[in-house]
Amino acid sequence: MWINTINVTHYAQFNALALLLCIHMWNRLVQFETVAIAFIFLAMGCSSIDLGGENDADSLSADAHTYANFNDVRVKHISLDLEVDFDKKMLKGSATLEINNLNNGSLLVLDARKLDIHGVIDDNGDSVAFALGDESPVFGSPLNITIQPETKNVKVYYTTSSDADALQWLDPMQTLGKKHPFLFSQSQAILARTWVPCQDGPGIKFTYDATIKTDPSLIALMSAENGTTKRADGVYTFKMEQPISSYLLALTVGDLSFASTGRNSGVYAEPAMLDKAVWELNAMQSMIDSAETLYGPYAWGRYDVVILPPSFPFGGMENPRLTFATPTIIAGDRSLVALIAHELAHSWSGNLVTNETWNDFWLNEGFTVYFEQRIMEKIFGKPYEDMLTKLGMGDLERTLAELQAEGKAEDTHLYLNLDGRDPDDGLTDVAYEKGRFFLQTAEAIVGRERFDAFLKKYFTENKFKTMDTEGFINYLNTHLLSTDEQNRLNANDWIYGPGLPDNAPTPNSTELDRVETAIAKFNNNRIKAADINTEGYTTHHWLYFLRGLKDVNLEKMKDLDASFQFTKTGNSEIACDWFKHSIEQNYTLAFPAMKEFLINVGRRKFLTPLYTRLAATDQNKQWAKSVYQDARSGYHSVAYNTIDNILK
Repeated sequence: MWINTINVTHYAQFNALALLLCIHMWNRLVQFETVAIAFIFLAMGCSSIDLGGENDADSLSADAHTYANFNDVRVKHISLDLEVDFDKKMLKGSATLEINNLNNGSLLVLDARKLDIHGVIDDNGDSVAFALGDESPVFGSPLNITIQPETKNVKVYYTTSSDADALQWLDPMQTLGKKHPFLFSQSQAILARTWVPCQDGPGIKFTYDATIKTDPSLIALMSAENGTTKRADGVYTFKMEQPISSYLLALTVGDLSFASTGRNSGVYAEPAMLDKAVWELNAMQSMIDSAETLYGPYAWGRYDVVILPPSFPFGGMENPRLTFATPTIIAGDRSLVALIAHELAHSWSGNLVTNETWNDFWLNEGFTVYFEQRIMEKIFGKPYEDMLTKLGMGDLERTLAELQAEGKAEDTHLYLNLDGRDPDDGLTDVAYEKGRFFLQTAEAIVGRERFDAFLKKYFTENKFKTMDTEGFINYLNTHLLSTDEQNRLNANDWIYGPGLPDNAPTPNSTELDRVETAIAKFNNNRIKAADINTEGYTTHHWLYFLRGLKDVNLEKMKDLDASFQFTKTGNSEIACDWFKHSIEQNYTLAFPAMKEFLINVGRRKFLTPLYTRLAATDQNKQWAKSVYQDARSGYHSVAYNTIDNILK
């Protein structure tokens, strides 16, 4: 219905100035008249109508996670001018927003959370009225700005809060080098509004440029065109000429060095980490080249990776031109580089063609996992990819079982209803793995050659645009599937139904079959740990082994640890799975190492299952709380908000 497309439900929350309210009511009347005209045109058989504006923009679906009136006024470009203040842990300066006033309205609505707004001026340098509406702890406040029909730019002067949820400020001792402070952002899903006043929804795309001023001993990097060396004046300029969504706005400032890994790829890291990172990520250029042969040219110029301190809450973040990555992937054996393939794949699925709302999150992540596996297969071979796929199905099945047990069957659908909820609630294996297996099922039905041609066409025709679930299914049916193939795929069950449909694939892996044999013998007490032939085991073999253990007791834990030194492993993936067993069996010999792990690793993927298991018993919960007192200050808000809830 039209009333949803103009976000009337959000306006009810505004606590604006009386003038703004009057303007708002006038706009509602104008919009009602416009929509009425639209209905008349549609009744006459017209398929579209020009709703006005100098540069017309497509109408976007309603988005419950933003206050922005993006179908009335659309932000086209943002110019940032910010100073980094490590002492106060704040960014201060301005954001100039170039706008497209689609309906010649008098109100621009932005998203803001924990921002101190000092003033707003227009094109002429004149101050304009603004007001912050009522604040939600998750969504922040609407920032209502008075504009004229002819207004092209507004400049917002502001300061971020010292506890802005997107920003993590690290003291020197929290870095590898121990000499300089560090800053990084994490804008996904709706945290960009905590450091930039913007229209903070994935459907709104804009270009941007920035000037960042910082300590000359540090380098500033953004999801834009970057330099590779420090500037004596500490002033860095950036430009991003391709349109992006707000969740892809990114900034990091620290003592970082750069090394090339190929024609248009490279790595930034703290100096003591750089050589290790370059060695670990030596396949980056091959990944880019392989991805281009599959689905078309890389659209962003360079693909660089910055290895952040351990407190980064995710494995990676696909910020255009500059992936943010956790140091936990630097395992010393190149076994965890699938994460880089995943973030690179986002350069097509997500960054290039973007989910229109967070309810459509699977369109970003399901495509990306599918694409990631294709890259890994092309570089490392089918047996390697088969292991990743089988592990992925195991992860998905566990997640589905957990969600069903928690009474969250609707969250096992691909298309989600996250209205009124933090979109982080949709960040589960369902979007990633169920989405991937849906696409893999479609590939199996039509054949890889046809499916690849379809995806290449999809990315090419929809680049720098957004896509919603219904639109994708229509595109799939129109450009790929026959009626019979549509029936065989049964997309409705995959997308709008719980769990896994009957036609879900059953992954096989000859490499993991031999692990399966070892698991069965060990579980049935037919062999000791020392008798297992582990020659050629990679991280993926070990993960499959650990996840397959059943009826483990303290004697078996000691046997495994004595043979394989799991408690002392430097591989974070293996450590996490081992510590899960240690908690469940109260294997206290591993608890000191687990404490160090929880304090020194901030990746939420590892923290959540460990704290959840620890919280299951009173004794372990008290131990976890004591560890958390030391660890929390080193976690990003994305992580500590989750752990706060687990430990109450």
